[in-house]
Amino acid sequence: MKNVALYNLGCKVNSYEMEVMRQSLQERGYQIVPFDGTADIYIVNTCTVTNIADRKSRQILHRAKQLNPRGVVVAVGCYVQAGDRTARRDECIDLAIGNNRKKDIADLLEAFLEDRNRNSAVIDINGSCGYEETQLKSSMEHTRAYIKIQDGCNQFCSYCAIPYVRGRVRSRRPEVVVIDSIQTMYNESVSAAPGAVSQVRESTSVLLQLAKGLGVSILIVGHVTKEGTVAGPRVLEHMVDAVLYFEGDGHASYRILRGVKNRFGSTNEIGVFEMRESGLAEVPNASEYMLNGRPENASGSVVAATCEGTRPLLVEIQALVCHSNFGIPRRQTTGTDFNRVNLLMAVLEKRSGVQLAPCDAYVNITGGLKVLEPAMDLGIVIAILSSFHNRVLSPKLVAFGEVGLSGEVRGVSMAKQRVAEAEKLGFEICLLPAVCAEECGRGGGMKIIGVKTVQDVIDRLF
Repeated sequence: MKNVALYNLGCKVNSYEMEVMRQSLQERGYQIVPFDGTADIYIVNTCTVTNIADRKSRQILHRAKQLNPRGVVVAVGCYVQAGDRTARRDECIDLAIGNNRKKDIADLLEAFLEDRNRNSAVIDINGSCGYEETQLKSSMEHTRAYIKIQDGCNQFCSYCAIPYVRGRVRSRRPEVVVIDSIQTMYNESVSAAPGAVSQVRESTSVLLQLAKGLGVSILIVGHVTKEGTVAGPRVLEHMVDAVLYFEGDGHASYRILRGVKNRFGSTNEIGVFEMRESGLAEVPNASEYMLNGRPENASGSVVAATCEGTRPLLVEIQALVCHSNFGIPRRQTTGTDFNRVNLLMAVLEKRSGVQLAPCDAYVNITGGLKVLEPAMDLGIVIAILSSFHNRVLSPKLVAFGEVGLSGEVRGVSMAKQRVAEAEKLGFEICLLPAVCAEECGRGGGMKIIGVKTVQDVIDRLF
């Protein structure tokens, strides 16, 4: 095993590249030792931005030769890139490597050790315009490793050597670009302040051209208005390929990512995430998470099966019905449609004779969720009846179905998936529309109860 001593001069780009060379050599089995000691190979990452930098590079190279006259001294970087002939004439330099060959240092070093006549690996850096892709896994000098995203310069100023030693501008090709806030983007061709309608539209247009031209995915983050829509021109949503809303109760620990536009697939999909100390983490079983902390032996509580896209989700519906002390009863909903609850209460009073007119009613979808699917109707009806009769329902009961104005319980889609999700979480009784009961079958450990009207629900449960 050969010992290698490293010495770095210059900017942070040199520091990053030195870490890449260190990583490459260690993977090949070389042992890194301190520069001041005796080593088999000395590698100096040089700098040439000023005369002082040139002089210091030469001093370090000569010092390395003095530490071990029989050792191999390798000059890497800008100093040899700027003066390849000078570096080759310097007796203390055994091998010269240019800036765009640093990532191949292990191969070049092994080739030199086999053939000592190959003492230069410096080529015209402007002749190879591609970006040198390198991956740095860790850093020995910093808690967080550097990341190099751009190199070179196109200005060619008379007093600067960077375009000649670093080449023309070239950048790392990103896989994903995140624009933290489109309202802060600024396009110089538009005479308007950042956040203005014209600025947002033109900035998005530029990003759209980059995404399509380079084949890069771009995520644009926009502010949300009080109405819950993306701030700025509505045309912004028409320009992009997908629109996602990040929702959630400010007092809850989870967030929901909901698609409202998707040119490449369905928009009826959601992702459930939990906010932790380390950031957002996916919730693998959203139904179990939503039902966590469900009360025991409490009336007005029932679990309903809803679907967000192709994903079944079990949520708890709570209702509180009590006699009103005022002439006009109070009705309030959280997480569901207010008018829909009023409609269902009217159906119960008209079709089943339940006297709800003088009662206050409060309906809540726990966890801060907002569910507007008609399949929640049956769960809301059962919760209201449970609170009205003060009857505690079985904790193993789950329900879903749409309720019509005639009091009929209508079928809903994806009934099998809803039943399977409930059975997976240990529920034993499922109340569902009669037309879906045949589809779900009678197998398994789940007891299927099909109902045709809300009166059937009352007869079965109350």
